[in-house]
Amino acid sequence: MAKVLVVEDEPLIIIWVEDALLDAGYEVATACDADAAIKVLETDSSINVLFTDIDMPGSMDGLRLAAAVRDRWPPVPIIIASGKHRPAVSEMPEHAVFLAKPYLSIDMLGAVDRAARAH
Repeated sequence: MAKVLVVEDEPLIIIWVEDALLDAGYEVATACDADAAIKVLETDSSINVLFTDIDMPGSMDGLRLAAAVRDRWPPVPIIIASGKHRPAVSEMPEHAVFLAKPYLSIDMLGAVDRAARAH
């Protein structure tokens, strides 16, 4: 089964997403900001999907993280989530998927399933 890196700064959301993914059979790694996510990606080559929030503290937001992941790890599918704004297609890396918050677990799992199959 695929391994998903979940990048989210809200503890309750990260726990909820992680639990839903684990229940669906995915392996999960988590990070609370983009810097931690980059460290995970540099040390764990088994990451198959990036699931990131846009608005996070740290040196870069989720859109900049997504762009960095597309540049350094091009095969990794990217899902970008936000409850504050919907980025334009031109702001997201090619083939990235946007998921508006609040999302249902079925919608999140569907996006991850499609991304994992594309990998």
